Amino acid sequence: MSYTEAVMAADEESAAILRRLDETERQLRLHREELHQTNQGVLALHAELDAAARNQRDLLDAERAARGQAEKARRLLTFLANASAAVTASLDQEDILRCLPELLVPEYASKVDIWLFDETASSNGARSSAAVAAARCDRPQHAGSHPGALPGVDDLPPSVLSPDRPLLCIPLTMRRTSGVLTLTAPGDRFDEDTSVMLVELARRTAIALDNARRYEQHRDTAEALQRAQLTELPPTEGLRLAARYLPATRGLNIGGDWYDAFSQPDGSLITVVGDVTGHGLRAAVIMGQLRTALRAYAVENDSPARILTRLHRMLRHQQPDLYATAVIARFRPGDPRVVWAAAGHPPAMVREPGGAVRVLDTRPGVMLGVPLPYEYEDHTAELPPGSTLVLYTDGLVERRAQGIDPGIELLGRTLAALDESAAEDLDGCAESLLKVLVHDSERDDDVCLLLCNTVSPDDAPMAAGNADRSHVLDP
Repeated sequence: MSYTEAVMAADEESAAILRRLDETERQLRLHREELHQTNQGVLALHAELDAAARNQRDLLDAERAARGQAEKARRLLTFLANASAAVTASLDQEDILRCLPELLVPEYASKVDIWLFDETASSNGARSSAAVAAARCDRPQHAGSHPGALPGVDDLPPSVLSPDRPLLCIPLTMRRTSGVLTLTAPGDRFDEDTSVMLVELARRTAIALDNARRYEQHRDTAEALQRAQLTELPPTEGLRLAARYLPATRGLNIGGDWYDAFSQPDGSLITVVGDVTGHGLRAAVIMGQLRTALRAYAVENDSPARILTRLHRMLRHQQPDLYATAVIARFRPGDPRVVWAAAGHPPAMVREPGGAVRVLDTRPGVMLGVPLPYEYEDHTAELPPGSTLVLYTDGLVERRAQGIDPGIELLGRTLAALDESAAEDLDGCAESLLKVLVHDSERDDDVCLLLCNTVSPDDAPMAAGNADRSHVLDP
């Protein structure tokens, strides 16, 4: 091979190498471009993942906050419901005022002060400017530093009052403003949602206090009316009388029970114990009407059964939605018997000398006022000298959990267990019966008790001297 051919061959070889180098460089550039694009994609993916993680954290934080708010709202609503039930459970103002601090301290207030304008507040002393402002403008007032935000609440500047902790003063308004509830914050401020709950609780407390006030007024009126109509027991030859009346202590149950005793022109004595269904002022008014009508009918010397029949007719026509029970007993001078009639009333009892007890359990007639015609019947019971006839209303013997029969049995056993001296002392006898059957517990119903003790002619002067001892006991 010549030199020229060799050089040409070398050039071709070099050219081939250069071409391969160019191709390799092109491939390398392509790989670099692909790697760059891959890196960019990875960076973008990392950015998307980071953004997604941040969004997820934000969503979790928002969900956690929403759950916290929901739990807080649930807790506040549960407390409001329970507290409302507690303050409305009683019709006694003192119970309501005593209940509030127990409910609110220490979680929702470090101190509670209740200012009632009728001076029955649970605490006395100088009132804060915020409380006075709340009373005047009938709007909640904040006072102190960091009072917290509450729509509709006026914030007084700290210069008005500088308590150790913020105050929230809420007027107690139901038809009229009757007082101010002042709460001292449990911390450095009142939470907004908690403040709204406290304002609502104060509103419900005002309703409870107003209901208690109206109930007490209604009860006092009914009790005064009933007490005014209870009879002074008349002195009667051959008979000693003692009576007790105890008004109900729980609920608006006063007004339906009464006793009466009055002399007739022929010298006989009519004794009555009755009970009007329903309670309150209306029952007391109807009781007064029945008592007056009964006395008017008795003037005609009607028998107990005839008197009850006429009362039944009257009540049916004048008060068709009210009923009553009653037992009437008539004593005649020198007659060792008693004539009686009953209208749906618990059975009378007789305690004879020596302790034997009889229940006058002849079936009573229907209740007075039921919508059907009815004629009552007279019954006669022997009363040897020294016997005691016991008339009473169901409040003495009836209990919700037990009914009336166990109470009647207990009354009979108590009468039989009295010794002779206790049985002859009618006041002591009445107290003994009440102690066993009523105790000192709260009463759902009124209690009337009338004791009629027959005496021998030799004891008649003493009986006449003691016959007017009737007692009306306070609850």
